[in-house]
Amino acid sequence: MSRKGLGEFEELVLLAVCILDGNAYGVSVKEEVEKHSGRSVLLGAVHITLYRLEDKGFLSSELGGNTAKRGDRRKRLFTITTLGRRQLQSSQEIRQSMWNMISFLKPGM
Repeated sequence: MSRKGLGEFEELVLLAVCILDGNAYGVSVKEEVEKHSGRSVLLGAVHITLYRLEDKGFLSSELGGNTAKRGDRRKRLFTITTLGRRQLQSSQEIRQSMWNMISFLKPGM
């Protein structure tokens, strides 16, 4: 697998897209990241990150249906790709391996 790298915020955005499972667009991803991280997130930062992750091949997107509520504009819906799933899995494994090496976290220590 290519080691394109995944920053912390990118990882949070990827995880939010997975959680939203087909309903991931800028605002919904922003809300999901804020809900789980407890921090305020700029919508612009979310949009930039979504497009960067798409450029890296971790996400794909398509336009959803238009609604009167949005002034007949269409939402860009994001989904995780196979490469994105692999990257998240790799990131989780690396983090868990490192956490397991911390002695004060081991049982009996």
